[in-house]
Amino acid sequence: MTANSYKETVVIKLGGSLIVPNGGLDIPYIKKFYTFIRKQVAEEKRRFFILIGGGVLSRHYRDAGAEVTGRELPPEDLDWLGIHATRLNAHLFRTIFRDLAHPRIIKHYEFVQKPEKPIVIAAGWKPGWSTDYDAAILAQDYGIKTIIKMSNTDYVYDKDPNEYKDAKPLPQVSWKDYRLMVGDTWRPGQHEPFDPIAAKLASELGLKVFYLDGRDLENVHKAIEGEKFKGTIID
Repeated sequence: MTANSYKETVVIKLGGSLIVPNGGLDIPYIKKFYTFIRKQVAEEKRRFFILIGGGVLSRHYRDAGAEVTGRELPPEDLDWLGIHATRLNAHLFRTIFRDLAHPRIIKHYEFVQKPEKPIVIAAGWKPGWSTDYDAAILAQDYGIKTIIKMSNTDYVYDKDPNEYKDAKPLPQVSWKDYRLMVGDTWRPGQHEPFDPIAAKLASELGLKVFYLDGRDLENVHKAIEGEKFKGTIID
């Protein structure tokens, strides 16, 4: 099949917190995701660009470096540790989808590649932004207007729900309001729902981001189908 043979192409940003939640791989979840994507390709004729996050793996390396040296590592080194964590995770996913996946992980975004396979795995690029930004670049390069951001929380909130009990979920928020909430600066290890640099690009491109809990794959399916889903639409 060629790229034009598929019903649509979906960009998924798969949060590392889902696949490496506490330092070890969540094999049961990865199996469910694996089955879900294969079914979407076989039965729905969809094509997927899957951008893989680093998860707790990247933070373990960051913390190890700080503990050994007795100092906080420079931002560029922190970013590189995170980038390589995403690439290791991405290589696992390219391996398990070997028969359906483009043979090379996308990790350089200076030029548009033309993979024909139904699954394309992508990872981090270079210091200065997160894999959210890379997902926005993919959407731009392939003319896709929506990114599915699969995280371990159900909504974007008006403030950090881990710190504030009165934090309110936002079913929909404009890019203007979202950017006022998160600011304009990227810091390695930052945990915003969609990083500030990526938010700026997505706003300029007119992208939509569907932010949802990636553990509920039935809900993810609703979002992909354009049905009402539990989560936040940022547009």
